[in-house]
Amino acid sequence: MGGCVKTGDGSLALYKTYLRRLATLFLMLNAASIAGCATVPHGFTVVTSPAPIATNSKEHKIFLAGSIEMGKATDWQADVINALKDTNTVVYNPRRSDWNKDWKPELSDPHFKQQVEWELSALEDADTIIMYLAPNTQSPISLLELGLYARTDKLIIYCPDGFWRKGNVDAVAAKYNIKTVGSMEELIAAAKARAH
Repeated sequence: MGGCVKTGDGSLALYKTYLRRLATLFLMLNAASIAGCATVPHGFTVVTSPAPIATNSKEHKIFLAGSIEMGKATDWQADVINALKDTNTVVYNPRRSDWNKDWKPELSDPHFKQQVEWELSALEDADTIIMYLAPNTQSPISLLELGLYARTDKLIIYCPDGFWRKGNVDAVAAKYNIKTVGSMEELIAAAKARAH
């Protein structure tokens, strides 16, 4: 009667061992599922490309869109991350330390393709997209992202004087009621407000 539980003859101990093994198997499968789906624990987490998107996270997800300019723009993302670290938030950061300027901006380049696909997925998954368009940059990809998400309520934009297409950005923001702010401090405060 291999699968039957008998009492009084030691089978209860076997049954308990079976339950422990089943629980261990369940935990292992759950851990594998978490790794595959990029579920993150409660609290603050930074997901940097090309790490898996945290689609199953219950935390508020913020994408850091805006000027990078192949590393020419200051690392404003690090300042925002530092300011948000006391929130229960997943932050998607597209700026990566291992970016290679020799990667070609073509889909035939696997590194470039991976980065673009990661950004598109993270933007889609994010609850909030904060965008900083730095003076003296052009940020064409950020402008593309602005166009993609202008009709959603995800965007918060900080576009100071000196950005080469500030007038266009302001016009789009006004047309589609996109929240705009006047400083990095206000951008961070607005992101925190959305996260709580």
